[in-house]
Amino acid sequence: MVSKFPAKATAAFCLITAGCFSSQANLLPFSDSPVSQGILRSSRAICTVAITVADYKYSLYGLPNDCDEYRRLLSEVHLRSAKRLLKLCEINKGFYVKAGQFVSSLRQIPKEYSLTLSSLQDQVVPYDFKVIKEVLVSNLGQDPSELFTWFNEQPIAAASIAQVHHAMLKDHQEVAIKFFPEFRFRWLVSEFTEAISLELDFVQEARNFETMSNNFRNNKVVRIPRIFWDLTTNQVLTMQFCHGHKVDDVVFLKGMKINPEKVAKKLLEVFAEMIFVHGFLHGDPHPGNILVSIEGQGGFSLVLLDHGICKKLDEVFRLEYCQLWKALILLDSRKIQHLAERFGVGKYYRYLPIIFSGRTIDSKSGIGKGMLVEEQKKLKQHLKALKMEDISSFMESLPSNFLIILRTDELLRSTVSKLGASKWVRLLTYGKYASLGLSPKSNPCSGLTSFALYTRLIGNIEYILLRLTIGVMNLVLWMEKLKRCLNKFYGKMSAAGKEAISR
Repeated sequence: MVSKFPAKATAAFCLITAGCFSSQANLLPFSDSPVSQGILRSSRAICTVAITVADYKYSLYGLPNDCDEYRRLLSEVHLRSAKRLLKLCEINKGFYVKAGQFVSSLRQIPKEYSLTLSSLQDQVVPYDFKVIKEVLVSNLGQDPSELFTWFNEQPIAAASIAQVHHAMLKDHQEVAIKFFPEFRFRWLVSEFTEAISLELDFVQEARNFETMSNNFRNNKVVRIPRIFWDLTTNQVLTMQFCHGHKVDDVVFLKGMKINPEKVAKKLLEVFAEMIFVHGFLHGDPHPGNILVSIEGQGGFSLVLLDHGICKKLDEVFRLEYCQLWKALILLDSRKIQHLAERFGVGKYYRYLPIIFSGRTIDSKSGIGKGMLVEEQKKLKQHLKALKMEDISSFMESLPSNFLIILRTDELLRSTVSKLGASKWVRLLTYGKYASLGLSPKSNPCSGLTSFALYTRLIGNIEYILLRLTIGVMNLVLWMEKLKRCLNKFYGKMSAAGKEAISR
Protein backbone atom coordinates (compact mmCIF):
# COMPACT_ATOMS: atom_id res chain seq x y z
CA MET A 1 0.00 0.00 0.00
CA VAL A 2 1.36 3.43 -0.96
CA SER A 3 1.02 6.49 1.29
CA LYS A 4 -1.49 8.89 -0.26
CA PHE A 5 -0.86 12.60 -0.52
CA PRO A 6 -2.42 15.19 -2.90
CA ALA A 7 0.76 16.98 -3.93
CA LYS A 8 4.17 17.91 -2.60
CA ALA A 9 3.36 21.54 -3.22
CA THR A 10 0.45 21.36 -0.79
CA ALA A 11 2.71 19.96 1.90
CA ALA A 12 5.29 22.66 1.24
CA PHE A 13 2.55 25.30 1.46
CA CYS A 14 1.49 23.88 4.84
CA LEU A 15 5.06 24.12 6.09
CA ILE A 16 5.48 27.68 4.85
CA THR A 17 2.10 28.76 6.20
CA ALA A 18 2.82 27.22 9.60
CA GLY A 19 6.26 28.82 9.63
CA CYS A 20 4.85 32.25 8.82
CA PHE A 21 2.14 31.81 11.46
CA SER A 22 4.83 30.99 14.00
CA SER A 23 6.97 33.97 13.00
CA GLN A 24 4.00 36.33 13.18
CA ALA A 25 2.99 34.95 16.56
CA ASN A 26 6.45 35.66 17.94
CA LEU A 27 6.49 39.18 16.48
CA LEU A 28 3.08 40.20 17.81
CA PRO A 29 3.26 42.62 20.78
CA PHE A 30 1.82 40.23 23.36
CA SER A 31 1.66 41.57 26.90
CA ASP A 32 2.17 39.61 30.10
CA SER A 33 -1.58 39.46 30.71
CA PRO A 34 -3.08 35.97 31.22
CA VAL A 35 -5.27 36.31 28.08
CA SER A 36 -2.34 37.34 25.87
CA GLN A 37 -0.14 34.57 27.21
CA GLY A 38 -2.94 32.07 26.66
CA ILE A 39 -3.29 33.17 23.01
CA LEU A 40 0.47 32.89 22.50
CA ARG A 41 0.54 29.37 23.95
CA SER A 42 -2.36 28.30 21.73
CA SER A 43 -0.61 29.78 18.68
CA ARG A 44 2.52 27.77 19.39
CA ALA A 45 0.45 24.59 19.78
CA ILE A 46 -1.40 25.13 16.47
CA CYS A 47 1.86 25.79 14.63
CA THR A 48 3.49 22.69 16.09
CA VAL A 49 0.56 20.49 15.04
CA ALA A 50 0.48 21.97 11.53
CA ILE A 51 4.21 21.49 10.97
CA THR A 52 4.08 17.94 12.33
CA VAL A 53 1.17 16.88 10.13
CA ALA A 54 2.87 18.35 7.07
CA ASP A 55 6.18 16.66 7.98
CA TYR A 56 4.54 13.22 8.13
CA LYS A 57 2.70 13.66 4.82
CA TYR A 58 5.58 15.20 2.89
CA SER A 59 8.34 12.89 4.19
CA LEU A 60 6.42 9.65 3.60
CA TYR A 61 4.63 10.60 0.39
CA GLY A 62 4.62 7.89 -2.27
CA LEU A 63 6.40 5.21 -0.21
CA PRO A 64 4.91 1.72 0.31
CA ASN A 65 4.16 1.07 3.99
CA ASP A 66 6.03 -2.24 3.99
CA CYS A 67 9.40 -1.11 2.58
CA ASP A 68 12.59 -0.52 4.62
CA GLU A 69 12.91 3.06 3.40
CA TYR A 70 9.41 3.87 4.70
CA ARG A 71 10.21 2.43 8.15
CA ARG A 72 13.51 4.31 8.33
CA LEU A 73 11.95 7.65 7.37
CA LEU A 74 8.98 7.04 9.67
CA SER A 75 11.35 6.64 12.62
CA GLU A 76 13.10 9.89 11.67
CA VAL A 77 9.78 11.77 11.44
CA HIS A 78 8.68 10.31 14.79
CA LEU A 79 11.88 11.63 16.38
CA ARG A 80 11.60 15.10 14.81
CA SER A 81 7.95 15.37 15.84
CA ALA A 82 8.70 14.22 19.38
CA LYS A 83 11.39 16.88 19.70
CA ARG A 84 8.94 19.55 18.50
CA LEU A 85 6.40 18.45 21.10
CA LEU A 86 9.08 18.44 23.80
CA LYS A 87 10.07 22.00 22.89
CA LEU A 88 6.40 23.07 22.90
CA CYS A 89 5.84 21.56 26.36
CA GLU A 90 9.00 23.14 27.77
CA ILE A 91 8.11 26.61 26.43
CA ASN A 92 4.39 26.57 27.26
CA LYS A 93 4.90 24.78 30.61
CA GLY A 94 1.96 24.06 32.91
CA PHE A 95 -0.78 21.91 31.42
CA TYR A 96 1.35 21.11 28.36
CA VAL A 97 3.98 19.46 30.54
CA LYS A 98 1.27 17.48 32.32
CA ALA A 99 -0.08 16.27 28.95
CA GLY A 100 3.46 15.42 27.78
CA GLN A 101 4.09 13.39 30.93
CA PHE A 102 0.95 11.36 30.30
CA VAL A 103 1.79 10.74 26.64
CA SER A 104 5.33 9.58 27.50
CA SER A 105 3.91 6.92 29.83
CA LEU A 106 1.58 5.35 27.24
CA ARG A 107 2.64 1.95 25.94
CA GLN A 108 0.98 2.37 22.55
CA ILE A 109 3.04 5.32 21.24
CA PRO A 110 6.23 4.95 19.17
CA LYS A 111 9.43 4.62 21.21
CA GLU A 112 10.79 7.87 19.72
CA TYR A 113 7.98 9.76 21.50
CA SER A 114 8.19 7.90 24.81
CA LEU A 115 11.99 8.26 25.05
CA THR A 116 12.04 11.95 24.05
CA LEU A 117 9.08 13.06 26.18
CA SER A 118 10.16 11.01 29.21
CA SER A 119 12.46 13.88 30.19
CA LEU A 120 9.29 15.82 31.12
CA GLN A 121 8.76 13.49 34.08
CA ASP A 122 11.33 15.37 36.12
CA GLN A 123 13.26 17.76 33.88
CA VAL A 124 11.96 20.95 32.27
CA VAL A 125 13.56 24.36 31.66
CA PRO A 126 13.70 25.75 35.25
CA TYR A 127 12.63 29.17 36.47
CA ASP A 128 15.24 31.78 37.29
CA PHE A 129 16.32 31.73 40.96
CA LYS A 130 15.24 35.37 41.33
CA VAL A 131 11.65 34.22 40.80
CA ILE A 132 12.08 31.47 43.39
CA LYS A 133 13.51 33.89 45.94
CA GLU A 134 10.63 36.34 45.44
CA VAL A 135 8.06 33.58 45.98
CA LEU A 136 9.80 32.31 49.13
CA VAL A 137 10.13 35.78 50.66
CA SER A 138 6.54 36.78 49.85
CA ASN A 139 5.14 33.52 51.25
CA LEU A 140 7.42 32.71 54.19
CA GLY A 141 8.32 36.27 55.18
CA GLN A 142 12.08 35.64 55.34
CA ASP A 143 15.04 35.43 53.01
CA PRO A 144 16.09 31.84 52.19
CA SER A 145 19.44 32.45 53.94
CA GLU A 146 17.57 33.04 57.21
CA LEU A 147 15.59 29.80 56.96
CA PHE A 148 18.07 27.33 55.47
CA THR A 149 21.66 26.27 56.13
CA TRP A 150 21.95 25.76 52.39
CA PHE A 151 19.58 25.97 49.46
CA ASN A 152 20.35 24.36 46.09
CA GLU A 153 19.50 26.95 43.44
CA GLN A 154 19.33 24.23 40.77
CA PRO A 155 16.01 22.32 40.90
CA ILE A 156 16.06 18.56 41.53
CA ALA A 157 12.80 18.32 39.58
CA ALA A 158 11.30 20.90 37.25
CA ALA A 159 8.18 19.38 35.76
CA SER A 160 4.53 20.00 35.25
CA ILE A 161 3.23 23.11 37.03
CA ALA A 162 5.79 23.41 39.83
CA GLN A 163 9.46 22.79 40.46
CA VAL A 164 11.28 21.31 43.47
CA HIS A 165 14.51 22.34 45.23
CA HIS A 166 16.69 20.57 47.78
CA ALA A 167 17.60 22.43 50.99
CA MET A 168 18.58 21.96 54.64
CA LEU A 169 16.85 23.67 57.56
CA LYS A 170 18.78 25.34 60.36
CA ASP A 171 18.18 22.25 62.52
CA HIS A 172 19.92 20.12 59.82
CA GLN A 173 16.79 18.42 58.48
CA GLU A 174 16.85 17.81 54.72
CA VAL A 175 13.76 19.11 52.96
CA ALA A 176 12.30 19.33 49.47
CA ILE A 177 10.62 22.65 48.65
CA LYS A 178 7.98 22.78 45.93
CA PHE A 179 6.70 26.07 44.54
CA PHE A 180 5.04 27.74 41.57
CA PRO A 181 5.16 31.39 40.45
CA GLU A 182 1.56 32.54 40.77
CA PHE A 183 1.56 35.02 37.91
CA ARG A 184 2.39 32.28 35.39
CA PHE A 185 -0.62 30.08 36.06
CA ARG A 186 -3.68 32.17 36.88
CA TRP A 187 -4.93 31.60 33.33
CA LEU A 188 -4.82 27.82 33.77
CA VAL A 189 -7.39 27.70 36.55
CA SER A 190 -10.17 29.03 34.37
CA GLU A 191 -8.95 27.55 31.09
CA PHE A 192 -8.33 23.94 32.12
CA THR A 193 -9.62 21.29 34.46
CA GLU A 194 -10.35 21.12 38.15
CA ALA A 195 -7.39 18.75 38.52
CA ILE A 196 -4.97 21.48 37.44
CA SER A 197 -6.50 24.01 39.88
CA LEU A 198 -6.05 21.47 42.68
CA GLU A 199 -2.36 21.23 41.82
CA LEU A 200 -2.08 24.99 42.41
CA ASP A 201 -3.23 24.65 46.04
CA PHE A 202 -0.30 23.33 48.06
CA VAL A 203 -2.21 23.45 51.35
CA GLN A 204 -4.68 20.95 49.90
CA GLU A 205 -1.79 18.88 48.55
CA ALA A 206 -0.23 18.87 52.03
CA ARG A 207 -3.52 17.55 53.44
CA ASN A 208 -3.48 14.85 50.76
CA PHE A 209 0.02 13.84 51.90
CA GLU A 210 -1.22 13.43 55.45
CA THR A 211 -4.35 11.50 54.42
CA MET A 212 -2.23 9.09 52.39
CA SER A 213 0.30 8.79 55.22
CA ASN A 214 -2.49 7.90 57.65
CA ASN A 215 -3.99 5.34 55.25
CA PHE A 216 -0.64 3.55 54.93
CA ARG A 217 0.58 4.02 58.50
CA ASN A 218 0.84 0.24 58.99
CA ASN A 219 2.39 -0.47 55.60
CA LYS A 220 6.18 -0.88 55.87
CA VAL A 221 6.73 -0.66 52.11
CA VAL A 222 5.18 2.78 51.59
CA ARG A 223 6.90 6.03 52.57
CA ILE A 224 5.12 9.39 52.47
CA PRO A 225 7.26 12.52 53.05
CA ARG A 226 6.41 14.44 56.23
CA ILE A 227 5.01 17.97 55.81
CA PHE A 228 6.56 21.04 57.50
CA TRP A 229 3.42 23.08 58.06
CA ASP A 230 5.20 26.19 59.35
CA LEU A 231 6.93 26.47 55.96
CA THR A 232 3.91 25.63 53.80
CA THR A 233 1.46 28.02 52.11
CA ASN A 234 -0.83 27.89 49.07
CA GLN A 235 2.20 28.61 46.89
CA VAL A 236 5.07 26.90 48.78
CA LEU A 237 5.14 23.30 49.99
CA THR A 238 7.97 22.11 52.27
CA MET A 239 8.32 18.40 52.93
CA GLN A 240 10.82 15.80 54.13
CA PHE A 241 13.50 14.99 51.55
CA CYS A 242 13.53 11.31 50.55
CA HIS A 243 16.31 9.65 48.59
CA GLY A 244 15.53 7.19 45.80
CA HIS A 245 15.42 6.39 42.09
CA LYS A 246 12.50 6.41 39.67
CA VAL A 247 10.40 3.28 39.99
CA ASP A 248 11.02 2.20 36.38
CA ASP A 249 14.83 2.49 36.64
CA VAL A 250 15.45 -1.23 35.99
CA VAL A 251 19.24 -0.78 35.74
CA PHE A 252 19.35 0.72 39.25
CA LEU A 253 17.08 -1.99 40.66
CA LYS A 254 19.15 -4.82 39.23
CA GLY A 255 22.35 -3.09 40.34
CA MET A 256 21.02 -3.02 43.92
CA LYS A 257 19.86 -6.66 43.57
CA ILE A 258 16.21 -5.62 43.87
CA ASN A 259 13.84 -7.79 41.82
CA PRO A 260 11.95 -5.46 39.39
CA GLU A 261 8.97 -7.85 39.30
CA LYS A 262 8.72 -7.69 43.08
CA VAL A 263 8.71 -3.89 42.88
CA ALA A 264 5.94 -4.08 40.25
CA LYS A 265 3.85 -6.35 42.48
CA LYS A 266 4.23 -4.05 45.50
CA LEU A 267 3.42 -1.01 43.36
CA LEU A 268 0.19 -2.63 42.16
CA GLU A 269 -0.70 -3.67 45.71
CA VAL A 270 -0.26 -0.11 46.98
CA PHE A 271 -2.53 1.41 44.31
CA ALA A 272 -5.04 -1.44 44.54
CA GLU A 273 -5.31 -0.75 48.27
CA MET A 274 -5.93 2.95 47.52
CA ILE A 275 -8.71 2.17 45.05
CA PHE A 276 -10.49 -0.83 46.52
CA VAL A 277 -9.95 -0.42 50.28
CA HIS A 278 -9.28 3.24 51.18
CA GLY A 279 -11.18 4.91 48.35
CA PHE A 280 -8.53 7.66 48.24
CA LEU A 281 -6.42 7.61 45.07
CA HIS A 282 -3.13 9.19 43.99
CA GLY A 283 -4.15 10.15 40.46
CA ASP A 284 -0.76 10.86 38.87
CA PRO A 285 1.50 7.80 39.29
CA HIS A 286 3.97 8.46 36.47
CA PRO A 287 7.49 7.15 37.25
CA GLY A 288 8.80 10.58 38.26
CA ASN A 289 6.33 10.64 41.17
CA ILE A 290 7.28 7.23 42.60
CA LEU A 291 10.76 6.51 43.93
CA VAL A 292 12.34 3.24 45.01
CA SER A 293 14.45 3.68 48.15
CA ILE A 294 16.91 1.04 49.37
CA GLU A 295 15.65 1.69 52.90
CA GLY A 296 12.83 -0.47 54.22
CA GLN A 297 11.84 -4.01 55.06
CA GLY A 298 12.39 -6.49 52.28
CA GLY A 299 15.25 -4.43 50.83
CA PHE A 300 13.30 -1.48 49.44
CA SER A 301 10.43 0.93 49.95
CA LEU A 302 8.21 2.97 47.63
CA VAL A 303 8.23 6.75 48.14
CA LEU A 304 5.05 8.45 46.88
CA LEU A 305 5.56 12.06 45.78
CA ASP A 306 3.35 14.78 44.25
CA HIS A 307 -0.09 14.41 45.82
CA GLY A 308 -1.56 17.36 43.92
CA ILE A 309 -4.05 15.18 42.04
CA CYS A 310 -5.75 12.96 44.58
CA LYS A 311 -9.33 11.74 44.36
CA LYS A 312 -11.66 10.76 47.17
CA LEU A 313 -13.87 8.06 45.67
CA ASP A 314 -17.54 8.03 46.55
CA GLU A 315 -18.19 5.09 48.92
CA VAL A 316 -21.04 3.72 46.79
CA PHE A 317 -18.78 3.87 43.73
CA ARG A 318 -15.91 2.17 45.62
CA LEU A 319 -18.12 -0.79 46.54
CA GLU A 320 -19.58 -1.05 43.04
CA TYR A 321 -16.09 -0.92 41.52
CA CYS A 322 -15.08 -3.78 43.85
CA GLN A 323 -18.15 -5.66 42.65
CA LEU A 324 -17.16 -4.98 39.03
CA TRP A 325 -13.75 -6.58 39.54
CA LYS A 326 -15.36 -9.52 41.30
CA ALA A 327 -17.62 -9.95 38.27
CA LEU A 328 -14.64 -9.59 35.90
CA ILE A 329 -12.70 -12.31 37.74
CA LEU A 330 -15.69 -14.67 37.78
CA LEU A 331 -16.82 -13.45 34.32
CA ASP A 332 -20.35 -12.88 35.58
CA SER A 333 -21.89 -11.23 32.50
CA ARG A 334 -25.20 -10.37 34.20
CA LYS A 335 -23.44 -8.60 37.04
CA ILE A 336 -21.15 -6.76 34.60
CA GLN A 337 -24.16 -5.56 32.63
CA HIS A 338 -25.96 -4.45 35.81
CA LEU A 339 -22.93 -2.50 37.05
CA ALA A 340 -22.33 -0.96 33.62
CA GLU A 341 -25.87 0.41 33.78
CA ARG A 342 -25.13 1.78 37.25
CA PHE A 343 -22.03 3.51 35.83
CA GLY A 344 -24.11 4.97 32.98
CA VAL A 345 -22.56 2.87 30.19
CA GLY A 346 -24.98 -0.06 30.03
CA LYS A 347 -25.00 0.09 26.22
CA TYR A 348 -21.29 -0.76 26.19
CA TYR A 349 -21.18 -3.31 29.02
CA ARG A 350 -19.59 -6.03 26.85
CA TYR A 351 -16.45 -3.90 26.40
CA LEU A 352 -15.64 -3.55 30.13
CA PRO A 353 -13.94 -6.99 30.38
CA ILE A 354 -11.78 -6.11 27.35
CA ILE A 355 -10.72 -2.77 28.83
CA PHE A 356 -9.78 -4.17 32.24
CA SER A 357 -8.90 -7.85 31.83
CA GLY A 358 -8.24 -8.36 28.12
CA ARG A 359 -11.05 -10.92 27.79
CA THR A 360 -14.33 -10.80 25.90
CA ILE A 361 -17.48 -11.08 27.97
CA ASP A 362 -18.19 -14.58 26.64
CA SER A 363 -14.55 -15.69 26.78
CA LYS A 364 -13.71 -19.38 27.17
CA SER A 365 -10.04 -18.73 28.05
CA GLY A 366 -8.76 -18.26 31.59
CA ILE A 367 -8.07 -14.82 33.01
CA GLY A 368 -4.62 -13.57 32.10
CA LYS A 369 -4.58 -15.76 28.99
CA GLY A 370 -4.74 -14.46 25.44
CA MET A 371 -8.01 -14.43 23.52
CA LEU A 372 -8.86 -17.43 21.37
CA VAL A 373 -8.81 -16.92 17.58
CA GLU A 374 -12.60 -17.20 17.40
CA GLU A 375 -12.98 -14.58 20.14
CA GLN A 376 -10.62 -12.22 18.31
CA LYS A 377 -12.71 -12.50 15.14
CA LYS A 378 -15.94 -11.71 17.02
CA LEU A 379 -14.28 -8.77 18.76
CA LYS A 380 -13.10 -7.31 15.45
CA GLN A 381 -16.67 -7.50 14.13
CA HIS A 382 -18.00 -5.68 17.20
CA LEU A 383 -15.30 -3.00 16.99
CA LYS A 384 -16.00 -2.40 13.29
CA ALA A 385 -19.60 -1.60 14.18
CA LEU A 386 -18.48 1.09 16.63
CA LYS A 387 -18.57 4.70 15.50
CA MET A 388 -16.63 7.69 16.79
CA GLU A 389 -19.84 8.91 18.40
CA ASP A 390 -20.02 5.65 20.39
CA ILE A 391 -16.52 6.12 21.81
CA SER A 392 -17.27 9.75 22.62
CA SER A 393 -20.58 8.78 24.25
CA PHE A 394 -18.88 6.06 26.29
CA MET A 395 -16.21 8.42 27.67
CA GLU A 396 -18.70 11.24 28.35
CA SER A 397 -21.06 8.87 30.20
CA LEU A 398 -18.42 7.55 32.62
CA PRO A 399 -18.39 9.00 36.16
CA SER A 400 -15.37 11.19 37.01
CA ASN A 401 -14.25 8.53 39.51
CA PHE A 402 -14.07 6.01 36.69
CA LEU A 403 -12.05 8.32 34.43
CA ILE A 404 -9.31 8.99 36.97
CA ILE A 405 -9.06 5.24 37.70
CA LEU A 406 -8.70 4.52 33.96
CA ARG A 407 -5.92 7.09 33.65
CA THR A 408 -4.14 5.82 36.76
CA ASP A 409 -4.45 2.22 35.59
CA GLU A 410 -2.96 3.07 32.18
CA LEU A 411 0.08 4.70 33.83
CA LEU A 412 0.52 1.73 36.18
CA ARG A 413 0.27 -0.79 33.34
CA SER A 414 3.03 1.05 31.48
CA THR A 415 5.35 1.05 34.50
CA VAL A 416 4.60 -2.56 35.43
CA SER A 417 5.28 -3.63 31.85
CA LYS A 418 8.70 -1.90 31.93
CA LEU A 419 9.47 -3.76 35.17
CA GLY A 420 8.82 -7.07 33.42
CA ALA A 421 5.76 -8.23 35.38
CA SER A 422 3.14 -10.38 33.63
CA LYS A 423 -0.52 -9.45 33.13
CA TRP A 424 -1.37 -12.09 35.72
CA VAL A 425 0.15 -10.01 38.51
CA ARG A 426 -2.08 -6.99 37.90
CA LEU A 427 -5.26 -9.04 37.48
CA LEU A 428 -4.65 -11.17 40.58
CA THR A 429 -3.68 -8.14 42.67
CA TYR A 430 -6.81 -6.22 41.68
CA GLY A 431 -8.96 -9.28 42.30
CA LYS A 432 -7.40 -9.80 45.72
CA TYR A 433 -7.92 -6.19 46.85
CA ALA A 434 -11.41 -6.05 45.37
CA SER A 435 -12.25 -9.00 47.63
CA LEU A 436 -10.66 -7.17 50.58
CA GLY A 437 -12.75 -4.11 49.75
CA LEU A 438 -15.87 -6.28 49.85
CA SER A 439 -14.79 -8.08 53.02
CA PRO A 440 -17.55 -8.23 55.67
CA LYS A 441 -15.00 -6.82 58.13
CA SER A 442 -14.56 -3.76 55.92
CA ASN A 443 -18.29 -3.34 55.35
CA PRO A 444 -20.16 -4.52 58.44
CA CYS A 445 -23.91 -4.82 58.18
CA SER A 446 -25.33 -3.41 61.41
CA GLY A 447 -28.30 -4.85 63.23
CA LEU A 448 -29.57 -8.34 64.01
CA THR A 449 -32.66 -8.38 61.79
CA SER A 450 -33.33 -11.34 59.52
CA PHE A 451 -32.43 -9.25 56.48
CA ALA A 452 -29.15 -8.07 58.02
CA LEU A 453 -28.17 -11.63 58.98
CA TYR A 454 -29.10 -12.91 55.51
CA THR A 455 -27.11 -10.12 53.80
CA ARG A 456 -24.10 -10.85 56.02
CA LEU A 457 -24.32 -14.59 55.25
CA ILE A 458 -24.53 -14.02 51.46
CA GLY A 459 -21.66 -11.51 51.69
CA ASN A 460 -19.50 -14.04 53.53
CA ILE A 461 -20.25 -16.82 51.01
CA GLU A 462 -19.50 -14.56 48.00
CA TYR A 463 -16.33 -13.29 49.66
CA ILE A 464 -15.10 -16.87 50.33
CA LEU A 465 -15.95 -17.89 46.73
CA LEU A 466 -13.98 -14.98 45.29
CA ARG A 467 -10.97 -15.68 47.53
CA LEU A 468 -11.05 -19.36 46.55
CA THR A 469 -11.11 -18.41 42.86
CA ILE A 470 -8.14 -16.08 43.30
CA GLY A 471 -6.37 -18.78 45.31
CA VAL A 472 -6.77 -21.25 42.45
CA MET A 473 -5.51 -18.65 39.99
CA ASN A 474 -2.45 -18.01 42.18
CA LEU A 475 -1.80 -21.76 42.27
CA VAL A 476 -1.96 -21.93 38.46
CA LEU A 477 0.45 -18.98 38.22
CA TRP A 478 2.84 -20.65 40.67
CA MET A 479 2.72 -23.90 38.68
CA GLU A 480 3.51 -22.04 35.46
CA LYS A 481 6.51 -20.39 37.11
CA LEU A 482 7.66 -23.78 38.43
CA LYS A 483 7.32 -25.26 34.94
CA ARG A 484 9.47 -22.48 33.47
CA CYS A 485 12.12 -22.96 36.16
CA LEU A 486 12.20 -26.74 35.59
CA ASN A 487 12.47 -26.27 31.81
CA LYS A 488 15.33 -23.81 32.34
CA PHE A 489 17.07 -26.22 34.74
CA TYR A 490 16.57 -29.14 32.33
CA GLY A 491 18.02 -27.06 29.48
CA LYS A 492 21.15 -26.24 31.48
CA MET A 493 21.61 -29.86 32.57
CA SER A 494 21.15 -31.09 29.01
CA ALA A 495 23.71 -28.60 27.70
CA ALA A 496 26.14 -29.59 30.45
CA GLY A 497 25.64 -33.30 29.62
CA LYS A 498 26.30 -32.76 25.92
CA GLU A 499 29.44 -30.77 26.73
CA ALA A 500 30.70 -33.56 29.02
CA ILE A 501 30.07 -36.21 26.32
CA SER A 502 31.90 -34.15 23.69
CA ARG A 503 34.96 -34.08 25.91
